[in-house]
Amino acid sequence: MDQKIYKVMKGAGATNIALGVITLITGMVTGILLIIAGAKLTAGKSRILF
Repeated sequence: MDQKIYKVMKGAGATNIALGVITLITGMVTGILLIIAGAKLTAGKSRILF
């Protein structure tokens, strides 16, 4: 019975680590894309007419 619990805990821990890494990478990529988009908007600010 104890071995079964440890196997479940091991699987849950591995899943949490994997999801954490994926979330971290996704956040970094999203941040970089937002910075690039903001820089393009700032660079093209002088061409905007209202």
